[in-house]
Amino acid sequence: MSKRLDVLNAVKQMMAVAVSGAEVLGLDGKDMAPSEVPAEGRIIVRAGVPTLTEVTLSPLAYWYDHEIPVEVYGFRSVGITREEALDTMLVGIGEQIEADRTLAGLVDWLDTSAPETDDLASYTAGGDIIGAAERVTTLTLTASYSTSGPLS
Repeated sequence: MSKRLDVLNAVKQMMAVAVSGAEVLGLDGKDMAPSEVPAEGRIIVRAGVPTLTEVTLSPLAYWYDHEIPVEVYGFRSVGITREEALDTMLVGIGEQIEADRTLAGLVDWLDTSAPETDDLASYTAGGDIIGAAERVTTLTLTASYSTSGPLS
């Protein structure tokens, strides 16, 4: 498997640990989220874009900053607001990143952007908006790593 895919799978696994019980999707063709978010939330890891930052020749190494979009969906439940639910998920993700910034040695460094949060409108079968029942945040994780070739 390529380093790129290894990193993406490690990020997906990290999200599953960070937000226990959340539905974690992505990278397997099932990344189109169904319309209803489960009570524990949903996280979608997108493939993102590895950007070549440097090439060293001896030894040959291609250095990448791989921007990985992660969508985090929170849902309002009894006793907790949408914002509180989403914040709890984000804190868990932040704690996991801080605990293992190298993805067990797979990358040199893993960091995240600040969250960009928005409401998601819910629709009836007829297409009418019935309210913003969910909150979504998009994070961009940046994984810095090197490979022996652009396709490896």
